[in-house]
Amino acid sequence: MVVPARRVRRRVTLTEIAEACGIAPSTVSRAFSNPNRVSAEMYERITSKAQEMGYASALLPAAADNRLARGTIALILPNLTNPFNLDVIRGAQAQIRAASFLHLVVSTEESLPVEEQWLREMARTADGIVISSPRIEDEALRAVAQIAPTVMINREAPGLSGVVIDTPAGLAQAVQYLNSLGHERIAYVRGPHGSWTDRTRFDAISASAAEREVDLVAVGRYQPTLANGAAAADAVVLTGATACIFFNDVLAIGALDRFHQLGVSIPDDLSVVGCDDIFGSSFSHPPLTTVTSPGESAGRAAVDLLISRFSTRDRSDRIDHISAHLTVRASTAPAPR
Repeated sequence: MVVPARRVRRRVTLTEIAEACGIAPSTVSRAFSNPNRVSAEMYERITSKAQEMGYASALLPAAADNRLARGTIALILPNLTNPFNLDVIRGAQAQIRAASFLHLVVSTEESLPVEEQWLREMARTADGIVISSPRIEDEALRAVAQIAPTVMINREAPGLSGVVIDTPAGLAQAVQYLNSLGHERIAYVRGPHGSWTDRTRFDAISASAAEREVDLVAVGRYQPTLANGAAAADAVVLTGATACIFFNDVLAIGALDRFHQLGVSIPDDLSVVGCDDIFGSSFSHPPLTTVTSPGESAGRAAVDLLISRFSTRDRSDRIDHISAHLTVRASTAPAPR
């Protein structure tokens, strides 16, 4: 991997550029992160001085006679154990490499304080950030985006840009499919507290259940691990539901083995639906009915959106949508009589 030149020599700071221009460092930061917030004259003045001083960053327009070294893009993920996140990495990494950027992959380990810490650090050191399923408040995300261009995956917030996979529509389709098989009581195993993704999925499932007069039972709040899937299985059995939908495939696959231990036959006694269609869902026992969610495409699209911000002064917020669909396998069947 070719390391950008700025990594092997002392980097000019924003404060030094501000002092040379006789302006506040915050004005320089705004010019780089959101050029629309400064005048065209001020933007030209700051970027010209930065190039003159040797400040190398992806946020600067390329000089006509000197193509500056590319910068660094940070990819922040909730964990590195969920195969869906590995798909996101694969897609993002392909686009980052194609654009000759250095890339960093960071895991928050499903911890809100760790996520906040990494965002603060990457905002100071990276030229751009892609963050998947962030949990922090909208205001805090906007503050980060004022320092470094930021694109989100599976999160919408006013004033911020991102890529959203339409898994809620796929899960609404799952409710309709289960009801068509005669299921009238469905459990939904919820994801982590503070998860925007879980909230939108739950809202879509609830609306679809209400439309078809299906009895929906919400079960717990679970971090997406196999062990928590097993714990959720015990709670699902107590609901009396004949079908259950899990926040994601990791929880669903974790539950399948526990259901077997409890003597619950899948799908004869209970139909099970996951979400994301991760590697392993097609050869779990039984193969899992799930919502196919193209994580690799989301990673590519998010990086493309971020890189486009490096070459234009227009940084208005934008949300791109990627479709998802229900994939039916052997874990679902007609409701037991």
